[in-house]
Amino acid sequence: MTYYVLFVISLADRIVHCRDHDATRRSVDASGCTQFGGRGWRGARKKRYLIIDRDTKYTARFRELVEKCATEVIRLPPLSPDLNAYAERFVRSIKEECLKKMIFIGQASLRRAISEYITHYHAERNHQGLENRLIRPDLGRAENGGIVHRRPRLGGMLNYYHHAAA
Repeated sequence: MTYYVLFVISLADRIVHCRDHDATRRSVDASGCTQFGGRGWRGARKKRYLIIDRDTKYTARFRELVEKCATEVIRLPPLSPDLNAYAERFVRSIKEECLKKMIFIGQASLRRAISEYITHYHAERNHQGLENRLIRPDLGRAENGGIVHRRPRLGGMLNYYHHAAA
């Protein structure tokens, strides 16, 4: 069975939004995207543009719903993955660091893995494009010295090492 994950990434700060309870679907269609800009999905609210590729999964109805939320849909030219590099990089990262290393037993395990990875991506993973900083740093962590602690995620598949605050 194939599930599609619909996410929005903010280019300015690299924050990824994915509706946890509705993130995975067997298809991407208008019925699955009706709350794209509504109260249900904060990642899409107040965004000026949505950049999408030419995949047939983004139906005309989907684009209409997005534009009703005052977000302009920009469709990339055919065969141009470099024009959507931030999204492509996120997809590569989540696949290589998480999804390809797991066997999922249903939709709930996939949802949990995606949720855990997104938390790791925002708060525990350095980003080269942001000068190796964290997207959402934990200001309560000590920079130097102290005992090094490990925070495992997904059974130790993802790990974050940090110094304990003094």
